[in-house]
Amino acid sequence: MSNFSYRTLKGYGEAEYIINKSKFIAYAKRIETEEEARLFLAEIKKKHYDATHNCSAYIIKQENSSEINKADDDGEPSGTAGKPILEVLKRNELINSIVVVTRYFGGIKLGGGGLIRAYGKAAGLGISAAKVVVRSLYSKMEIAIDYELLGKLENDLKNKNYIIGEKEFSNNVKVNVFVDKEDEEKFIKEIEAITSAKAKVDKLEEIYLDIEINEFA
Repeated sequence: MSNFSYRTLKGYGEAEYIINKSKFIAYAKRIETEEEARLFLAEIKKKHYDATHNCSAYIIKQENSSEINKADDDGEPSGTAGKPILEVLKRNELINSIVVVTRYFGGIKLGGGGLIRAYGKAAGLGISAAKVVVRSLYSKMEIAIDYELLGKLENDLKNKNYIIGEKEFSNNVKVNVFVDKEDEEKFIKEIEAITSAKAKVDKLEEIYLDIEINEFA
């Protein structure tokens, strides 16, 4: 992963897990600030005011700031709830993400090891429901070419797995392509080779894009 990429949640997800009559409901959400994390936790606690526990963990990392890791057992034995939730976030290398796991006690004690496994399992299910994305910084590049080069250009771009954006048709064709921030120079050289240096390439802006992945730990 480049220096301009990180893994986070796509959005919001929830999942339910039942073991020995105890119900665990996991809520996972992408957040940007600690205030958002606190508000989301408060929302879940209000929704499940009658639950036995509402345990949570989150990781927040903003540009040019230190990482914030917090875990809360909310009355469960120390280290059996918040910490395993946090470990699932870390194992999946997720930042700017929160998971809250609500527990309704079913009358059968799970023990310390059982609680750790149950909260970890529920957190993983919540993350899977919210989906994981790689959020990367891309350079939006504009390629201006003559019409006869369009077919070859598009074919080569697709073969190289570039993300093709909108096209503008006028006296020539302008194609927008999203390129990994670290690959700008490589991309410009490739376009020169593809078009025999007959294209004009301009950088329009830098933008973060989310690419969904299916890798969970």
